[in-house]
Amino acid sequence: MNLLIVDDEKLLVKGLAASLRKEGFQVCIAYDGREAIDILNNEKIDLILLDIMLPGIDGITLLRKIRETMQIPVIMLTAKDDYADMVLGLELGADDYVTKPFHTRVLIARINSLTRRVKMLQSRNDTVEHGIIYAGKLKIDLNRRSLFKDGKEIGLTAKEFDILQTLARNNEIVLSREKIFDLVWNELDCDTRTVDVHISKLREKIEDDAANPCYIRTKWGVGYYFIKDGAG
Repeated sequence: MNLLIVDDEKLLVKGLAASLRKEGFQVCIAYDGREAIDILNNEKIDLILLDIMLPGIDGITLLRKIRETMQIPVIMLTAKDDYADMVLGLELGADDYVTKPFHTRVLIARINSLTRRVKMLQSRNDTVEHGIIYAGKLKIDLNRRSLFKDGKEIGLTAKEFDILQTLARNNEIVLSREKIFDLVWNELDCDTRTVDVHISKLREKIEDDAANPCYIRTKWGVGYYFIKDGAG
């Protein structure tokens, strides 16, 4: 994931960039608005950390320019008393804000949270087309509540279909057993064993090899997630 930090406080940027790189992020740095625009025109950036107070092109003006052509997630970096600019930034399309001084772990948590939300929305938009989810050999017809594999219809129970569509709609998002139970059964008392049994039966029907599933993967100790391309 490529991050762009736009801030003229060089000491802050140096420390922040080092911390983010330790977390596995690729980091680009711009100390003013014009430099940021050059980077955005030449690099693939996944998220921007944008300071409001910048020399030359200020952060608000830069945000306006970004939103004219790009929908890259933006977290504004603001001083504690910049409430007017903070509100304006959110109204112009900023996705979140963090006030200075901030703890690096808080900022990283905000980045990860925003990334998950964006990824969930993108996965839903990418997989669903006219009520159809295409996933590798699978075609999930949400309107007819039908599943096809290699063009052949596969019989699913109501709960199996609900689990499948829940996972597929949240492509690559790990859902806990408790979350799946809540979404599918809509009951307060969670029986995670029931979820495991249904997942096992579902895998037997949709996977080429249920013992080595390609579509419904397990995140050990957490829950399950779906891979729409079914890559091994």
